[in-house]
Amino acid sequence: MAERISDGELAVMEVLWTQAPLTALDVAERIDPARNWSDRTVKTMLARLLAKGAIAHEEDGRRYLYRPIVDRGAYVTGESRRLVDRLFGGRAAPLIAHLAEHDGLSEADIAELMQLLKDLRR
Repeated sequence: MAERISDGELAVMEVLWTQAPLTALDVAERIDPARNWSDRTVKTMLARLLAKGAIAHEEDGRRYLYRPIVDRGAYVTGESRRLVDRLFGGRAAPLIAHLAEHDGLSEADIAELMQLLKDLRR
C-alpha cells in the first residue's frame, strides 16, 4: 500500500481490525459517536480505503462486506518508522529524549522502557 491512511480512514480501519467482515452500516454503528459521521461519510471512507488497497470487499446479496487487507501490526510499524525517520533522523533515542523532556513519559512508561532495554541486552 503506497498511499498513506488519513486520520478519518484510520478510524474506519480500527473498526475493521477489531471485527471483520462488516457492512458499511456495521462500520458506521461502531465509529466513535463523537465524530458525528453520517452513513454517507463512512461509505466515502470505505471507498477511499478500497482505492488505496487497504481493504477489500465481497458481495453478500445486495450489500458489501468489508475486511482489512493491511495488517495492523505492519501498519503501525511502517508509520512508526516514518515518524522516527522524518522527525528524528531515523534514531529512536532522540524520540524518547524528546518525550522525557516534555513530560510525555509516566513512571509506568519509564519502568516499561527500562525493562525493555534490559530484555534487549540479553
